[in-house]
Amino acid sequence: MTQTPGVTAPSYDVAQPLDIDFAGAFADVTEDERAYQLAVRTFVQDEVLPIIDGYWERAEVPFELVKRMAELDFLRDGVDVPGRPKVSLMAEGLAAMEMSRGDASVTTICGVQGGLALRSIVMLGSPEQVERWAEPMARGEILGAFALTEPTHGSDSVALETTAVRATRDGVDGYVINGEKKWIGFGSCGDITVVWARLVGDGADNAVHGFVVPQDAPGYAATTIEGKASLRAIWQAHIVMTDVFVPAENALPGARSFKDTGRVLQATRLGVAWSAVGQAVACYETAVAYSKQRIQFGRPLAASQMVQERLTRMLSTLTQMQLLVARMTRLDEAGVLTGPQASLAKYTCTRGAREIAATARDMLGGNGILLQNRVARHFADIEALHTYEGTESVQALIVGRDITGVSAFA
Repeated sequence: MTQTPGVTAPSYDVAQPLDIDFAGAFADVTEDERAYQLAVRTFVQDEVLPIIDGYWERAEVPFELVKRMAELDFLRDGVDVPGRPKVSLMAEGLAAMEMSRGDASVTTICGVQGGLALRSIVMLGSPEQVERWAEPMARGEILGAFALTEPTHGSDSVALETTAVRATRDGVDGYVINGEKKWIGFGSCGDITVVWARLVGDGADNAVHGFVVPQDAPGYAATTIEGKASLRAIWQAHIVMTDVFVPAENALPGARSFKDTGRVLQATRLGVAWSAVGQAVACYETAVAYSKQRIQFGRPLAASQMVQERLTRMLSTLTQMQLLVARMTRLDEAGVLTGPQASLAKYTCTRGAREIAATARDMLGGNGILLQNRVARHFADIEALHTYEGTESVQALIVGRDITGVSAFA
C-alpha cells in the first residue's frame, strides 16, 4: 500500500505474483517448461500490466504488445512451426495461465492468431500452405482470424449456413463463398481469415470445409463489434461475405468435415481451461494482497475470520482447477485425452474462475470495481471465457453424452 502526500485514499499493490501451487500440481514440470512460464510472467509484469488497463478501457488493441509477443515467440501459442523450437503442451498451458493472469484479451490474441488460425493451417493445410503462411504468422507479419461462429449459429455451429461453391473466374479454379460470421477476433483488422463453409452445388458433399480468405478480397466486409463489456482489448468482427472468390490453392486439404474443425477446437479447449486458471490466480492474488493491506476497524481485513474463510474457499477451488488442468495436460501429452475430458476441464475451470472472481470483487468492496485493482477487468473478461469455445451448457451436454451414452443436443 502506498500513500500519496496530500491524498487521503491509499493505493494498493495487488499485482505481485504469489506463485500459488498449494498441492504441487506443477511440481513435476521440467526446467525448460518452468523457464518458459517465467519468461511469460516477466513479459506480463513488465510490459502487459503497466499499460493494459488503458487499452481495455478505450477498447483498443495493444498492437505494440502483439509485436512484442511475436518477437518473444509467444504469438504462435505453442503451435509447431517448422524451424522454431518445440513447445511442450505443459509449457503451452503454463504460458496461457501466466498470460491470462495478466489479461484475457492478450491471451485471446494469442489464441486467435496461434491456437486457432495458425493451428488450422499447420494441422489441416498442405506443405505449401504451411510454408506460405506459418512463419509469417509466427513473426506477426500476417495476422489471422478463425471464422466459424455465425450470427444465428453459435453453439449450434455444426449447422452453419455459410456456403462455398466451386467456380472458375478469369481462368482460375476456386470457390465462391457467401455467408456471415460473428465474434471473429482479428476479423476486421487482420490479413487472412480461416473461413469454415459448407461445400454445396453440383457434385458437392455438403460437408464443412476450410478456406483461407484474404481480408482484402472483394466482397469481404467486416465491421468491428462495439459496445462490448468483456475482452475489450481485442477487436471482434461481424463479417459479411458476398460472392468472395478464393483460388483452389486456398482450400485447406485436411479440412473436409466438421470433425476436422472439431480437431482444431479440441486442441484449444484445454487452453481455455488454463486461461481460466490464470484469471482465477490474478483474482486470488489480488484478494490476498488487498486483505493484508486494507485497514478497517483498526486492523487489516486479513485478521477477520470471514475473510480468511473466503480466501481458503478461493484457494480450495483454485487448487482443484490447477490439479485438473495439470492432469488433463499429461493425458494430452500421452495422446489419450478425450473430447469429453477436455470439455470437463473447460466446464470446471471457467465455473471456478467465475466463483473466485465474484468473491474477490466482493472482498474489495468499492475498490473492486476499479481497473487499477485488476479484479473488475478479470470479472468482466471471465464472462467471455465462460462462453467461447463452447458454452457451459454445450460442455455439459458433451460430458453428459459420455456419461449416459445418450445425446441430448436435439
